[in-house]
Amino acid sequence: MTQHSKPVVTVLTAPGEQEPPGMDAVRARADVRFACDEPTLRDTLPGTDIMMVTDFRTEALAAAWHTADKLQWIHATSAGVDALMFPDLIRGDVTVTNARGIFDRTIAEYVLCTILMFAKDFPNSIRLQMKHQWKHRDTERAEGKQVLVVGAGSIGRQIGRLVGAAGLKAHGIARKPRKEDPDFVAVHGNDDLYEQLGHADFVVIAAPLTPQTEGLFDEKAFKAMKNSARLINIGRGPIVKTDDLITALENGEIAGAGLDVFEEEPLAEDHPLWDMENVTMTAHMAGDFIGWKRALTDQFLGNFDRWHKGDELFNLVDKELGYAGSK
Repeated sequence: MTQHSKPVVTVLTAPGEQEPPGMDAVRARADVRFACDEPTLRDTLPGTDIMMVTDFRTEALAAAWHTADKLQWIHATSAGVDALMFPDLIRGDVTVTNARGIFDRTIAEYVLCTILMFAKDFPNSIRLQMKHQWKHRDTERAEGKQVLVVGAGSIGRQIGRLVGAAGLKAHGIARKPRKEDPDFVAVHGNDDLYEQLGHADFVVIAAPLTPQTEGLFDEKAFKAMKNSARLINIGRGPIVKTDDLITALENGEIAGAGLDVFEEEPLAEDHPLWDMENVTMTAHMAGDFIGWKRALTDQFLGNFDRWHKGDELFNLVDKELGYAGSK
C-alpha cells in the first residue's frame, strides 16, 4: 500500500443479502467492493487486500481463490470458519480472523433458556395453552443438574458461567483437560467425552465444525448419554448425525433435543423433527440479537485499525485447528 492509496476491501455476502450496516465507516478508510458468488468474486478479488466474509456457508472463495493476487487478511463475521478452511487457504500465508466474542453471551442466554424450558416443560405448556386445556403437572428442578459443554472455548465459557450462576453444575470438554477453570467445575479432555456423557443431564454442543467434530454425535454418543438427558446444539449442524438423533429420540435413548443448527439448512418442511414433541427448534439464530450486524461491522473496523497500524490482529484463527484460540 502506497502512502496515498486506500486498501481494497471486498465484502463477500450471500446472494440477495443486503449490504452490512455501517459500511460507510469502512468506505471512509478503504475502497470497498462487493461480491455475492463465484463469478462476482472472480471479478472483485484481484487487487483485494482484505476480505470481509458475511456468508458463513460460502464455497465461492475456494472456487475463486486462484484470482487472489494481493490478499493479506480474511475476516469472517461468524464464529465458525469451517466454510473457509479449504486446503489452499490453510497452507497459505493469508491471515484469518473471526467474530469471536460477539455472540457469546446471547448464545449462553439461549442455552440457559432452553435448559429451563425443558426443566419447566414449557413446550407442553404452550401446546396446552393453544388447545385451551388446563392441566397441572409437576416439573423438574434445574438446580444441581449437570451440564456438559462440548467445546469449552469462548462461547462455552459464557455458557458455563451463566448456567453455573443459575445453580447448575457445568463441566466442559476441550482438546486438552484443564486442572482449574473458573467457569467450570472441571474441564475434561476429548478422550473423556463418552464417560462424561453418561453423567450429564444436559449436553450442549458449542464446538466448531472441524474434521474431528463432524459426525461426533452419532449412535455411539447417544447410547452413552442418560435416558433422561437432553441435547442442545448451538454449534454446527453436521456435528450431529440427524438420523441417529431421530432414532435416539424415538427409542427413548435420550429425552429431548433443543436444536438451533442442522445438517441441512433450512430444514425441509416435511422433516420428521418438526413434529417431535420432545424437540424444540429455532432457525440458526441462537446468537442473533437486535443490532448484531452493526456490531459485526464495528468489530471488523476495530481489527482494521490494527491492520492499518501494523499491529497484531485479534481473534486470530489457527487454520490447522479451524478456530480462534484463547489469546
